[in-house]
Amino acid sequence: MKSKKKDYHYIGYTSDLINRVKEHNLGKTKSIKHLIPFELIYYESYKNKTLARKREIQLKNKSYLKEELFKRIE
Repeated sequence: MKSKKKDYHYIGYTSDLINRVKEHNLGKTKSIKHLIPFELIYYESYKNKTLARKREIQLKNKSYLKEELFKRIE
């Protein structure tokens, strides 16, 4: 997701994407509450939580990959 307020991208995983985006925009996540509103700009889906979590870690640990990913989307 991308903050509409500041230049910030959020990467995470969830089993309920629609609800999670709503929760973030309602300010229910303290660590990024000050950055709302967010818009969903990209998502990937996986068959299980383990694969989703591995991908989340991969994206978070590779800042150059994140920059390229978000450049292509925007």
